Amino acid sequence: MVGKTVTRAQLSEAVYQEVGLSRNESADLVESVLGEISDALVRGEGVKLSSFGSFAVRQKGQRIGRNPKTGQEVPILPRKVLVFRASHVLKDAINQSLTGSGSKSAGAAS
Repeated sequence: MVGKTVTRAQLSEAVYQEVGLSRNESADLVESVLGEISDALVRGEGVKLSSFGSFAVRQKGQRIGRNPKTGQEVPILPRKVLVFRASHVLKDAINQSLTGSGSKSAGAAS
């Protein structure tokens, strides 16, 4: 799976296959969920998805950076950044997929 990206169309198709909604309804549902997540983040609210992770917007202050080519100091303006923190469930699932059968995750739920 390295190098592949999941698209909105693939998410919609997965909803269509798993839930049984029509393809149009599935696409609308995916767009609605992504829209709600985006809107909440724009308002500065955090978004927590159980067993997946949380999204948050953080404010970064002004600082001095350096142009690596010239060495000249350049001010970096204050800005907001989006951060994602994966849940332990997601981290465990990813690590389990790397180790094969998951022999290291004896305490993890199957």
